[in-house]
Amino acid sequence: MPELPEVETSVRAIQTFQNQILESVEIHNPNLRWPVDLEAFKNLKGVTVDQISRRAKYILFHVKDSQILLHLGMTGTVRIAEKESNFYKKHDHVEFIFQDAKLIYNDPRRFGSLHFVSDPQHHFLLDKLGPEPLSEDFDGEYLFKRLRKVNSPIKISLMNQSHVVGIGNIYANEILFDVGIRPTKRSKLITKKQSLDIAVSAKKILRRAIEVGGTTLKDFYQPDGNQGYFKIELSAYDREGQECVRCKAGIIQRIVQTQRASFFCSKCQS
Repeated sequence: MPELPEVETSVRAIQTFQNQILESVEIHNPNLRWPVDLEAFKNLKGVTVDQISRRAKYILFHVKDSQILLHLGMTGTVRIAEKESNFYKKHDHVEFIFQDAKLIYNDPRRFGSLHFVSDPQHHFLLDKLGPEPLSEDFDGEYLFKRLRKVNSPIKISLMNQSHVVGIGNIYANEILFDVGIRPTKRSKLITKKQSLDIAVSAKKILRRAIEVGGTTLKDFYQPDGNQGYFKIELSAYDREGQECVRCKAGIIQRIVQTQRASFFCSKCQS
């Protein structure tokens, strides 16, 4: 699933469409994770997109006092195409037609979604989200207070979007490797110092991933078709059986937590 760096990379690439007129939204397949409200988008013509931003893992097109919310899901991508192009890829579900070009949303598994949001403060996908990890609201003190009454494993807590948004499986593994904490450690046992280390590491790793365009493992590509290059910098994720790049004495182990793969070094993560 595209995580914060991949979504942020996509948003930055398509911000050239800010302050342009959205002529129409053409929906070829409304059967996404939640059925698309066809009537809402049918009437959305000739509006100016004032801003394109990201909240958590969602792409937001700001129009008038409302928003178009696009979630990429597990396998979703957006790409930029010429307005008159009739080139079609399998699983192209939605086209955003602008004055000079168009954005195409493609999603093979259809776990993503598209919503017209008239009240962003109370939308069910947005109203319970935690702070952005790259913001000042997310720091060690906040994280320590949030975790001290939580019994779930720390990796699961980092992926809980009510605690902090945008961190998924890949980056949770990388953050915990970076700070030397096992993904199975109970959240309530994380010390204040460890909470500070996690917050600092999260900002460092996410910023670096954004800088190199995110992580391409299988499905994610940037809107210009390029891959994300953070994959070559991964220290733990998807490195089962390989030598630990830090201690050189341990081997990266793989376990499953809540149906997601966790990777860690048994020697230097405790």
